[in-house]
Formats: sequence, structure tokens, C-alpha cells
Amino acid sequence: VTTFKIPEDFGSVLDKQVIGPTTENPIKSDFPVQSFKPKVQIAFQRLPGRCSRNMEIEKRRRLYLTFDIAQLLANKGIDSNQLMPRHHSLDTMPTIEEKKDPVFPIYLPLKIFDNEDYDCRTPEEWILLGLEPGSHDRKPVPGKALLPTDDVLGHEDPKSQKLIYKWTDVGVLDYDKETELYLVHKTDKNGLVRDEEGRPILNGGISPEG
Repeated sequence: VTTFKIPEDFGSVLDKQVIGPTTENPIKSDFPVQSFKPKVQIAFQRLPGRCSRNMEIEKRRRLYLTFDIAQLLANKGIDSNQLMPRHHSLDTMPTIEEKKDPVFPIYLPLKIFDNEDYDCRTPEEWILLGLEPGSHDRKPVPGKALLPTDDVLGHEDPKSQKLIYKWTDVGVLDYDKETELYLVHKTDKNGLVRDEEGRPILNGGISPEG
């Protein structure tokens, strides 16, 4: 046994020994598989002539993946970049003479228009989707967030006129019940949620030391 030495790049050696097709998902992800599954109100035991629960979940999952919130809003004539209230200067405000109707700046936050009556899950249930069976580490949950493209200026002044807001793929790390705010982290170019050292962010980014 002592003469058997495992090469340091043992993973690459195994990758070269793939024979035939495999059921393994080749796409690496920091999100749990169940976090992509939609919630359905269907009995676990299939009724005669009805679609099975697993088939309905997979059908809805594929349907929801085809939706793009930015495109859905654009189809309704809504510019996502205009959804965030900004600082307004009297010098840049258009006058009544320039346009027939008075122009009022956007000043109401989106929270006023938010309605949770028909949400299929509570915020706490969404966060718990990051828990995999048998694991105590909570992974991020996939989501979309309207965030500024400039991270530095976005933190300093989120209502700056210079900022451009776009819908961005994020990992939802945590939820604050008092402020009703989510903590999110932008995904990298590979769709992963990693910290500055390249490690997966678990449990909302809280370290074992707190």
C-alpha cells in the first residue's frame, strides 16, 4: 500500500478515462438542484389520465427558464434602467414647453408596488431551498436582481444619474425579515457564486467564527 502513489492531478486523470455516455451533469454550479424546481400543487400519487408530479415540475422548470424578466418588461414598454429612483437636477428637468404634458420624475420605490399575496413561497422558504438533503451548509439560491453595472459607484451612491441598472444573475445569500431586504452576490462569468479567494459562499457568507 505504501508504494501506491496517487498523482496530484488525479482529477484530470479520471476525466481522461470517461468511457461512453454518463448521467453526471457536466455543468458546475454553486446552486442546489432543488433550488431550480418550481412549486406545484399536485398530489404525489398520480391520478389516472393526469400528468405525474415530477413531469409537471420538469415541464414548468423548462417553461420558466425561457422567461426573461428584462424582455417581459420591455414588451410592456418598461425600461428597466428607469425603475430605480435617481437624484434629480432642476437643470436637466425638461420643461412643459419641451413636451406637451408635464414630466414628473420617478420618485416612488418599487416596494410600494410590491404585492406578496400570490407568492408561491415565503422569503424564508426561498432561502431554505439552498439546503441540500443531509447537509448543514446552506448554498445560495439562484435569482435575478436589478443592480448597477458599476459596483463601486453603486455602493457609494445608488441613486446617481451616472449609473446604469441591469437585471443581473445573482445568488441569494440571506434575507432580513425586519428590513425585508435580500442579500445577494453577483455570479461570475461561469455562473458561480464565489468570494475573493474563489471559494463557494455558504450560509450567507457568515464564517464559522461569526
